[in-house]
Amino acid sequence: MADVNRGNRPLSPHLTIYRPQMTSMTSIFVRITGNALIVAALMIVWWFAAAATGPEAFATADAFLRSWFGDLVLFLSVWAMWYHLLGGVRHLIWDTGRMLKVEQAETLGLVMIIGSVLMTIFTIIVT
Repeated sequence: MADVNRGNRPLSPHLTIYRPQMTSMTSIFVRITGNALIVAALMIVWWFAAAATGPEAFATADAFLRSWFGDLVLFLSVWAMWYHLLGGVRHLIWDTGRMLKVEQAETLGLVMIIGSVLMTIFTIIVT
């Protein structure tokens, strides 16, 4: 049976109406960093597989990972790991029923952003 009210339904909020919030944006970036970490993990697996395959394959993979692009991807992966970890900690805090008020949740989002940047800088300096 056809839906006769199709044109009369209200539209749900979309990007031209909806104002992005700190909690929604940080949640979206947690998902993006999770997927980006898969790509970085595949690069590292490629490097290990190339090392097991032979010197020519390893030279190719190693040259790629040591290039400016490989360095950039691995540097951003360090940030993504810290950000994704802090996103998980944020959800654990929320699962206990804490920091659910809007102001507290936005503060927790800022802590995620600033904390991930600081821990990335610390990781790069230490290693």
